[in-house]
Amino acid sequence: MTYRQQKALRIAGWVFLGIFLIACVGAGIAYSKREKLLQSTLERAIKKAKRDYKLDVRIGSARFTGLSSVAFTNISVVPEQRDSLARIGRVEVAVRFWPLLSGKIGLSGMTLENGLIQVIKRDTLTNIDFLLRRQRDSTQVEETPRENGRRADLSEVAENLIDNILSKIPDDLNVTNLEFRAMDSNDTLSLLTQTALIEDEAVTSTIKLNGNQATWHVAGTADPRSREYDLALYADGKPIEIPYIQKKYNLKVQADTLRAQLRDVDRSEGEFRLEGAGSVQNLRINHPAIARTDVLVKRAAMDANLFVGENYIGIDSSSTLYLGQISAKPFLKYTLSENNEPPQVKAVRNTSDKTPVSNKVYELQLHTGSMDAQALINSFPQGLFESLEGMQVAGKLKYDMSFQLDTALPDSVKFNSGMTSEGFKILRMGQTDFSSINRPFIYTPYEKGKPVRDIIVGPENPNYTPLEEISPDLRNALLTSEDYNFFTHKGFNEKAFRVSIATNFKEKSFKRGASTISMQLVKNVFLNRNKTLSRKVEEILIVWLIENEHIVPKSRMYEVYLNIIEWGRNKYGIGEAARYYFDKSPANLDLGESIFLAFVVPRPKRALDWFLPDGTLQTRNVRGYFRLIGRIMARRGLTAPDSGAYGFYNVRLREGLRQQVTPIDSIYQPDLLFPDPNTEEIDEDEGTGIGNFFRRLFKGKKSEEKPDNEQVTEPQQNNIPSNEPAPTDTVKTRKQLRQERREQKRREREAKAQQESSNN
Repeated sequence: MTYRQQKALRIAGWVFLGIFLIACVGAGIAYSKREKLLQSTLERAIKKAKRDYKLDVRIGSARFTGLSSVAFTNISVVPEQRDSLARIGRVEVAVRFWPLLSGKIGLSGMTLENGLIQVIKRDTLTNIDFLLRRQRDSTQVEETPRENGRRADLSEVAENLIDNILSKIPDDLNVTNLEFRAMDSNDTLSLLTQTALIEDEAVTSTIKLNGNQATWHVAGTADPRSREYDLALYADGKPIEIPYIQKKYNLKVQADTLRAQLRDVDRSEGEFRLEGAGSVQNLRINHPAIARTDVLVKRAAMDANLFVGENYIGIDSSSTLYLGQISAKPFLKYTLSENNEPPQVKAVRNTSDKTPVSNKVYELQLHTGSMDAQALINSFPQGLFESLEGMQVAGKLKYDMSFQLDTALPDSVKFNSGMTSEGFKILRMGQTDFSSINRPFIYTPYEKGKPVRDIIVGPENPNYTPLEEISPDLRNALLTSEDYNFFTHKGFNEKAFRVSIATNFKEKSFKRGASTISMQLVKNVFLNRNKTLSRKVEEILIVWLIENEHIVPKSRMYEVYLNIIEWGRNKYGIGEAARYYFDKSPANLDLGESIFLAFVVPRPKRALDWFLPDGTLQTRNVRGYFRLIGRIMARRGLTAPDSGAYGFYNVRLREGLRQQVTPIDSIYQPDLLFPDPNTEEIDEDEGTGIGNFFRRLFKGKKSEEKPDNEQVTEPQQNNIPSNEPAPTDTVKTRKQLRQERREQKRREREAKAQQESSNN
């Protein structure tokens, strides 16, 4: 080593020594004045809480108990003019030294004794209104124009949020008598943590629910420094349950054990990633909207890999879902993007509006791989699919589903779903024999949950009509309006599903479903009348089994369907309907009568309201429907082309019924009382029916007034191909007039924008 190098080392050493001595002096001064610094910091924090949140924060005493530990006593937090939010007898916290150097606070230890945190609601006021008000204010700030048009990076937000939560979990924890309480005018929920310990990475706790109603435990391991956790929640001698939820929401939820794991937290290449797992043992659920009995899930688990990017969040396809004996690979992604409007939307927007326009993209995939068919049946939750319980099958099954919806372009929605089988066959039926409808059976229709009468579906019933004895015009008209591809599809119509999703999204309500005749038949013959989510899923499974295994021939399915659907008040089946309205046998129905019967299927109880006292049909709304259905049938070679209205003027109500028709005066407006049938949609190449299960499920009594078979779509004037002009003599509905006014206003805005552009 040369002399110069030695000299440089000595100078560097003296410099570092000087810095160290200065740091020590500074630390010594700070240490001697740390009590004053602590008090000053607390005063500022208390003033800020008062100013920003209107909180009265009081601390009995605060002092250092070690180099980096502080103890507080008699803490109280009271919102202005509200009930007390928190009271803590004593708390001592110790912070990690090295995170402090980067401006972060991480706890290395915490001791807490005799605390109460409560949320109280009185009428419409709560003692956490200050938090809700703060959130609304921050939302309003975010909705103002943003600098450079950029929103916050979601990966940074997620990282900061998770980091703030995990850094507050201490290496050593000792909690004694900490109660969390929620109260309203009707009930109180109390969780008293008698003890909670983290010691040498071992977690133990004892929690009392509502006094001695139940005793819960959280146990497992926690390594806050490595951010690895494995925790389980269970109860002594009974399942985990919160009666408050059942009382308030009529939702029963029980579980023997809940388990959660956090394995890794990382951020790289612009993405924040979180790897973990969760599982539940013996989960029991009961709610009227889910199933009519308790649903038992013996085992469900998920290995989840979550990712968050600049403008998206999702679950990676490397994740795995487990249900009983089967598993599946999910993929879920939610994306927020800006300035991705379609040209037709941009054209009508105010060009001076520079606010970024956000649209959302939803993506979902689920793939199972090849799985044992019996394992799938065995893995179904008990009580969810009652008709399938006890079924024995053989072979392999594989399910694949993909879905994508861009809210800026809802009509471009993508949806594909399918089950493929390999050597699959049914060895023994479950509680319901699906082949029973190949033989005569008794069908019981229901009205508002009550049975109407028993109907024999077979030759013993004089009104029963075999398919070949039903007018071809009736068979073709009903297929055209409901499910044209019935004889070629396998129970489902994916194009109809896509149209249904797009329509319902644009309308922001359940306006259109995608039920096929197969699905309607299964629902009416095999399933209970409870409008539950499980019934809809069970309907799909049964349809797949019947269609895939060819349990019931298509012709038999259509024959049974025509003989059981409602066609009027207490009129079921085409035999009763043909004689009731026209005093004819089903074989003798002409084209006009057939189209009329197809027209009233969605609203059978209102069929007579479309007639005039002389037995002829009203022109309003009905004639346009006749022409549309007739033209579609003619183009498909199902009837001869007609320049008129395809039998509309020949329809005559049976004379004995005409006195039941209410005369229409000049004030009467039928389209105000009954929805215009031409406002529903049908795809002419992919006819389908409306499955309004969800509409009934969520809208309650109002939708229950509709009959069970009211699931078909009806043609819409706007859906007529360009080479077929809409009937010009149909009176426009109020909805059509509103659409025309909106279109006129749009054209005026475009013309004004073009004029301003040319002037500039």
